[in-house]
Amino acid sequence: MYQGKVGFRIFNTDRYPDKKKVEELSKYPTPNIADAMGRFRVMDPGMKCVTKGKVIAGPALTVMARPGDNLMPHKAIEIAKPGDVIVINTCGNTNSAVWGELMTYAATKQGIAGLVVDGAVRDSKEINEIGFPVFARNVVASGCDKDGPGEINCAISCGGVVVNPGDIVIASEEGIVVVPLDDAEEVLNATIAVHNRESARIKEIEEGKVIKDDINTILRSKGVI
Repeated sequence: MYQGKVGFRIFNTDRYPDKKKVEELSKYPTPNIADAMGRFRVMDPGMKCVTKGKVIAGPALTVMARPGDNLMPHKAIEIAKPGDVIVINTCGNTNSAVWGELMTYAATKQGIAGLVVDGAVRDSKEINEIGFPVFARNVVASGCDKDGPGEINCAISCGGVVVNPGDIVIASEEGIVVVPLDDAEEVLNATIAVHNRESARIKEIEEGKVIKDDINTILRSKGVI
């Protein structure tokens, strides 16, 4: 069910991941999670960490915003649940900040876990002082209109990745990954396996085995050695 008309809608959703799975995934580096998903569902490197040293982990509340407009991002703050991550597609606009200091204060009051926006924000100094985790493509001084249209809780593209409401977003300075809600348990198990393999490899290196056997096996198969 939804309110509004095509292009100007707010969808209702009950798609939420298990909190324990979110907590477990957040313990692992985003590169481990990326490897666990075949190195897919990783946002492009143009998406930067605005609030240095911060990590985001939580279910996506998705927003499609018209370029140069942040009516729906404002509404998203109101309807977000504590722990949600607001994920915004600005349709390629990086010249108008869709988010700033006042919205950051409001989001903090709501208990929102963080913001990922394929677009611009402003007031980065104040955002860092508040300590609210923000990842964005750009920082710019100019702001937005509040007219719409836009949609909330729809499928969007952000950083080159499809994001659906309730998908798990994990963001760190290493990058941003999106774990599809339906795949959360499988990805968590695969992430643990990746992390354990890396830990075992570190032990091998410490014990003197600096190169894995399969490196030379591959080189031999290609006639290099």
